[in-house]
Amino acid sequence: MALVKWTPFRDLLEIQNEMNQLLDRIFTRTGLEEEREPAFLTAWNPNVDIKETQNEFVVQAELPGLKKKDVKITYKNGVLAIEGERKQEKEEKNKNYHRVERQFGKFYRAFQIPDRIKEDQIQAKFKDGVLTIRLPKVEEDKSKGIEVKIS
Repeated sequence: MALVKWTPFRDLLEIQNEMNQLLDRIFTRTGLEEEREPAFLTAWNPNVDIKETQNEFVVQAELPGLKKKDVKITYKNGVLAIEGERKQEKEEKNKNYHRVERQFGKFYRAFQIPDRIKEDQIQAKFKDGVLTIRLPKVEEDKSKGIEVKIS
């Protein structure tokens, strides 16, 4: 058995770190006009990856156990929002649960997309518990320009 030196300030630092994380989650919100529950009040938040290519943004969200009818996607004023709900299975009588780790309930994730998007060409695909959203960028004016002569 190893002896561990007790340091009273370690516990205080852990509490401070937890409070900092909680406050970060409260105050790091996107600028959405409509009122939503703060992220720390939602039951769970799915993991999301966002990558950018030359022509589009690709958003992938892990949503195991959900169907496409359980998810709603909106895009408004440069903000992509994904929301839905994972319903808990009914508890069966005469069953002893030894561990319940899966999270259930509503979720809401919103992301500010930095470039202009072709809103009418946004596509979403749901396969094997992964939601993939493709947001094509508006093409920039590629004219090379001309030199204007001064008379």
